[in-house]
Amino acid sequence: MCGILFVLHTGIPWEFLPQELGFGSGMTCWRRLEEWNRARVWQRLHELLLAELPGADRLIWWRAVIDSSQVRALKGGPKPVRARSIDAPARAR
Repeated sequence: MCGILFVLHTGIPWEFLPQELGFGSGMTCWRRLEEWNRARVWQRLHELLLAELPGADRLIWWRAVIDSSQVRALKGGPKPVRARSIDAPARAR
């Protein structure tokens, strides 16, 4: 579990998981994550936490964040404004 969380938190490739941290190999962590995904472990854990935390007064709804892993952004985000060339005024002369 710690190896999976380390990779997901840092964003490093699975194969670069440092052995000296004692989490096992990156490929083993990746296989375990895949097995747990197929078994819906994360979904069940999410549902369990949502059921337990409000009653324990441990869920702070105003701090909740929705991102693309939860809700798809069908129209995408704002488009960046195209930068103007800095030598454009010189050509106008």
